[in-house]
Amino acid sequence: MTGSRKSRAFLLSAALTRAGFVALRANAPGGPARWERTNHAGRTVELHAGPAVAAGTALAAARVHPAAGLAVLAAGACGAYDDAAGDRRRGFREHLGALREGEVTSGAVKLSGISAAALLAGALLKVRPLDRLLAGVVIAGAAHGVNLVDVRPGRALGAVLALGAPGMLGEGPGAELAAVATGGAAAVLREDVGERTMLGDTGAHALGAALGAAVVAGGGRAALLAGAVAVVAAAVHGDRVTGWARPS
Repeated sequence: MTGSRKSRAFLLSAALTRAGFVALRANAPGGPARWERTNHAGRTVELHAGPAVAAGTALAAARVHPAAGLAVLAAGACGAYDDAAGDRRRGFREHLGALREGEVTSGAVKLSGISAAALLAGALLKVRPLDRLLAGVVIAGAAHGVNLVDVRPGRALGAVLALGAPGMLGEGPGAELAAVATGGAAAVLREDVGERTMLGDTGAHALGAALGAAVVAGGGRAALLAGAVAVVAAAVHGDRVTGWARPS
């Protein structure tokens, strides 16, 4: 029974994401030009994948646990705000530096919103105060971490698939949420690798939040601690990671 639930979670996430992607490409609000960006190689790509992934995975995650759906949706919405604002700064260091100079960047607003939603989701997913705090750190950190590696076609989606697939080997809500993340990633992988679309902050943050929620829903205190350490380490070294190749 658990295996069939994981399969349904994967297929639902993939189907919803794909349907949203196709619908946006066919009739993008505001016209096609509004959804176009230039990638690292100077090619014109579309942003349709981001909202499609965020909506599809949020709906599928909500069927597993409403708090997980909330975290994914909020992460995607905050990412969409940053995509629309067009702030090119990346990583905590650059945004905190701007705050010290009195400038509130769209990235700072995004990070604050994702953190608040992650803490709320953590409070709904866990019972003990420390576990709730760690859960919030894991969800917000995972959302940020996937976005950090989204600097070339296929990197963010590849990371989600690589991290989500082992999670599907487990049982229970955590495995189902891992299936949600991998299903959403698989649905747009071909177009992302082919440089026809890109996740943007919208899709990358949403998928990261889904991965974080999978860890939270499927693990105890030890898993939460390990996850928190991992995402904090990724954030600390984020500038080095994105420094490999910053997108244009």
